[in-house]
Amino acid sequence: MTACFSNPALPAGLARRWRGLCRASLPALLALATPLAMLLALGIGRFPLPPTEVLGYALAKLGWLSLPPARLALLDNLIIDIRLPRVLTAVLVGSALACSGAAYQAVFRNPLVSPDLLGVLAGAAAGAALGMLYGGDWRLVQLGAFALGGAAVLLGVLLASWCGGSLITLVLGGMISGALFTAILSISKYLADPYNQLPAIVYWLMGSLAMANLDDLARLGPPMLLAMLAMCLCGRGLDALSMGDDEARSLGVPVRALRYGVIALATLASALTVSLAGMIGWVGLLIPHLARLLAGPGNARLLPVSACLGAIFLLCADGLARTLTTTEIPLGILTELLGIPAFVLVLRRARHGWTA
Repeated sequence: MTACFSNPALPAGLARRWRGLCRASLPALLALATPLAMLLALGIGRFPLPPTEVLGYALAKLGWLSLPPARLALLDNLIIDIRLPRVLTAVLVGSALACSGAAYQAVFRNPLVSPDLLGVLAGAAAGAALGMLYGGDWRLVQLGAFALGGAAVLLGVLLASWCGGSLITLVLGGMISGALFTAILSISKYLADPYNQLPAIVYWLMGSLAMANLDDLARLGPPMLLAMLAMCLCGRGLDALSMGDDEARSLGVPVRALRYGVIALATLASALTVSLAGMIGWVGLLIPHLARLLAGPGNARLLPVSACLGAIFLLCADGLARTLTTTEIPLGILTELLGIPAFVLVLRRARHGWTA
């Protein structure tokens, strides 16, 4: 896809039209690529299945194909009970983190911004650790992660409003809030039982899809999808915001409402990802850069492209986490190992388009 953006053999005018056509068709292509990636991911594991068998199973469930009852029961357990929750969770978490990262970068007009800027991930980590420390029930852990993730961002926003409400005070407020909840997380780990609670907290902080299940997806998936849809619908407003607050106001954009509304939506999506899968880094920072290289800077196209690329990236990372070694590698570790070299390459490619 990148090659078609800069083909030296084409005349300049034709090359621009071809590049524009490629960028216009990119969201549709990625919307088709995401289900294909899910189909491949359903066949990855200790008991590998070819894509044709996964597709045959889907046709059998629709009544268009017949399979032996024993084989159908085996595939039911393998695909529906074990792999489908992981695949759907990877799609949701990857797309939510990438879309939130792109939205944060648009709001703060800074390509180095990630969803953790205002402390949402630190707050969610502290909330989950407190849930493990004082209860241990998985739903309590999820509730704590979501509640304190939102509280961390709210604290950062209140501090920024108290100090003037500018972008720089918002960043500083997020830094203070993140430091506070990181300290709470450290206290929780210090007080945790070193034989049971502490290993659970540490493992959860490394990120994993091993606990994924359809009940959690049914509860947490709809608000995540609605938050991503709302962020995508704000794309043109974010484009206006990128020109500066005064220019955006002159175009009739409610700057304050848009900025804090997008922050709230991105916070909701990010906090729910931590509730579902723990701490997974780099997706919200790396994927928007890659999407910007492919789709251009327009947020109306950039946000959905980021969501699709984030879903595909996390599906690939989870597949590697399950198959590289005999024991499953925590997903957060693998995204960091994959993200660092990829981000270095993206930085090298994108540096010329940045301003100091």
